[in-house]
Amino acid sequence: MKIATFNINGVKARIETVLNWLDAAQPDVAVLQEIKSQDENFPRDLFEDKGYHVETHGQKSFNGVALISKLPLEDVTRGLPGGAGAGRDGADDDEARYIEATVVGDKAVRICGLYLPNGNPAPGPKYDYKLRWMDRLHARAAGLIADETCALITGDFNVIPQAEDAARPDAWREDALFLPQTRAAFRRIANLGYTEGFRACEGGAGHYSFWDYQAGAWERNNGIRIDHFLLTPQCADLLRSCWIEKDIRAGDKPSDHVPVWVDLAA
Repeated sequence: MKIATFNINGVKARIETVLNWLDAAQPDVAVLQEIKSQDENFPRDLFEDKGYHVETHGQKSFNGVALISKLPLEDVTRGLPGGAGAGRDGADDDEARYIEATVVGDKAVRICGLYLPNGNPAPGPKYDYKLRWMDRLHARAAGLIADETCALITGDFNVIPQAEDAARPDAWREDALFLPQTRAAFRRIANLGYTEGFRACEGGAGHYSFWDYQAGAWERNNGIRIDHFLLTPQCADLLRSCWIEKDIRAGDKPSDHVPVWVDLAA
């Protein structure tokens, strides 16, 4: 089972890019972030015409996540648990950032797709919200481990885990994506018993999944790695490979992110 995570930076702006990618890459499951579309406006028919099942959790103009799958999507849930009082101003969290479903191939895999808050500027309310959101993700991740679920958590984490995951780490020292509290929160989740898919397959520096549109970041390879797969032990046992599909960033109307993939024996 080949699963890709891809922050598409707007389904309306990049629909041709995404559909052409699906035709060429043929993922079994695509986990999309920043669809920037309400559920009723998402062009699901264009995906269904290609044989995909579609589940979305969207909102107008911002955020939004989707699961696109050749296999049926079962037991779909939307929203990260614990949202009461977890918004930026202490109100209930209504931002569309999380979706789960089970996909059954040779084995059943629980797919948890997320778009984790950016958190800038930090310090401030947006950063406080990011850390609260990561606490809620920790609780959900712990539940998956306790239930011995074959599951993966994937998406745009907006976390640079280590200095080697940035071309210019010093430029990110004060950024919410790289602050010590952010990286510690990510490690707390991983240390529950998760395998970080890419680092299980590939070591060293120079591997990025995001390049800003500004200042020639792509041309200078000034990137960061912020799109991740975390696999429960039952899922990690199925891991064949994990890689970054870098070349799509050079295409027409690219997102500022590129797809990251896992191949599971499932």
